[in-house]
Amino acid sequence: MASIQKRGKTYQYTVSNRVNGKSKPIRKGGFRTKKEARIAAAEIEVQLGKGIVRHLHPVPIDKYFDNWLILYKSHLSLTTQQHYDYTSKAIKSYFGSKPLQEIGRHDYQLFINEYGSGRSKEAVEKLNTHIRACVKDAVEEQIINSDFTRKAVLTWTTPAKKANEKHLDFFESQLLLNEISNRLKEGRIFSLLLLGLSSGMRFAEMVGLTWESFDFVNNTITINKTWGYMKRTPLGFGPTKNEHSNRTIKMDKVTMAHFKELFYSSPNNKHKLVFYSSTSKYKVITNTVANKQLRMLTNELKIQPITIHGLRHTHTSLLLYKGVSIYYVSDRLGHSNIETTLKEYSHLIKELRQEDEKKTIDFLNSINK
Repeated sequence: MASIQKRGKTYQYTVSNRVNGKSKPIRKGGFRTKKEARIAAAEIEVQLGKGIVRHLHPVPIDKYFDNWLILYKSHLSLTTQQHYDYTSKAIKSYFGSKPLQEIGRHDYQLFINEYGSGRSKEAVEKLNTHIRACVKDAVEEQIINSDFTRKAVLTWTTPAKKANEKHLDFFESQLLLNEISNRLKEGRIFSLLLLGLSSGMRFAEMVGLTWESFDFVNNTITINKTWGYMKRTPLGFGPTKNEHSNRTIKMDKVTMAHFKELFYSSPNNKHKLVFYSSTSKYKVITNTVANKQLRMLTNELKIQPITIHGLRHTHTSLLLYKGVSIYYVSDRLGHSNIETTLKEYSHLIKELRQEDEKKTIDFLNSINK
């Protein structure tokens, strides 16, 4: 028979249980009412009767999440792993080593509410996605009986960046491209900005390029590695973000002609890095330095300020507006699947759909005269 105890403002149940002849009671708290605790205890007693409760010892959420990362996410790129590390920190900061078995939907909602204060929708969604995947595995392993992230209401207070703040329009991109082209002889950083705008590559992919990555005969660049350029990432070559990020992309003749010329004038370095920097402790041009230079350029041109990653968004937006297939764009960007592209550029796709709809109606009207 289960017993119910009040602990502060919540209730806890204790279910009698014996393992190998020894008393191993099962306890769980955090219930708002005595009735909720009694119902949950009854479910445990039913499961014990069926012999399906395997994990009776407390499993700290912080340790389980970190072990889950090692087991299921260690193959991801260092940059992606960083996002999971941020989630791990948030878990430790709020829950500490609280057992998974003692966390309920109410507890998790309070956590989401606190985390969302001062953060954007994108940040909260990312954290919730990470934790939900982990918790679902804990349910599968019968460590816990239900998914406490289910039906969580995501809250945030900081608005996400507007779509037009993430990329330049055609006119702005032409101004920026012309300015970059005029200053290519001023330093390798302008070559990096040129590549970002004309290829849509991620920053870590660009600084991970070596001269062997370039095929000047076929005007292609092969992307199959990255370079650690931050404090939290090991210095040196690393994997790309996902399997689909390993790709070969076709490039325009002007950009490739510039890099061919740069190839013959580049100083040697043991890693044969294209964007090698002898003054940087990371051995390459850093994201901070590149963003600073880009910000100076956009300010001088009096156009929408964007980040280095914004060059990737600009490249993509221009291709989509020109009617390039979403499937080709997804492959060119190295997205893991088409759904990622559709979600990330949904605002553009919606606009293009309206244009396609108009073209369709105009065509139908023309043939039905």
